Amino acid sequence: MLKVGDKAPDFRLQAADGQELALSGLRGKPVVLYFFPKALTSG
Repeated sequence: MLKVGDKAPDFRLQAADGQELALSGLRGKPVVLYFFPKALTSG
C-alpha cells in the first residue's frame, strides 16, 4: 500500500476517448489521481 508522499507506480489505462494513457507519459505535468467506490457500494 502506498503511503503519503510515495510516488505512484506507473500504470496504463484507457481514457474516455479510447486513447491509452500511461502515468509515465504525464511526467513533469500536474496530475491528480482520484479514486472512487463502485456505484451503489459502501465506501
